[in-house]
Amino acid sequence: MHELGIAQNILEIVQQAVPKEQTAAVRSIRIRVGPLSGVVPDSLEFCFQAMVNETEMQNASLAIEQLPAILTCKKCSYRFQTKDLEFFCQSCGSSDLELVSGKELEVVEIELAEESDQSL
Repeated sequence: MHELGIAQNILEIVQQAVPKEQTAAVRSIRIRVGPLSGVVPDSLEFCFQAMVNETEMQNASLAIEQLPAILTCKKCSYRFQTKDLEFFCQSCGSSDLELVSGKELEVVEIELAEESDQSL
């Protein structure tokens, strides 16, 4: 299960991005995941929750935005979102395609509690 390593990497990214004295204030980490990234979102969520409970960020949650796989046909320039990861052009049937998106795995936002939050 490589999602455990990915969860660890997410926590390391947050620790590098947030000053040490504010890590307990992390409330939400938003990531984007494409269907071709090799990540199982439910497994990643499970691993993240297990790991975050052992840190000063135990109040943090993981918000996973699942992106579609988008392809462009090199033959007819048709751009489309693939369903069921079918790799042929929905317009002309060509298999000469370019992947535009779908391999993403990125941290896009880290939300901190406001200073007035009493739960800090």
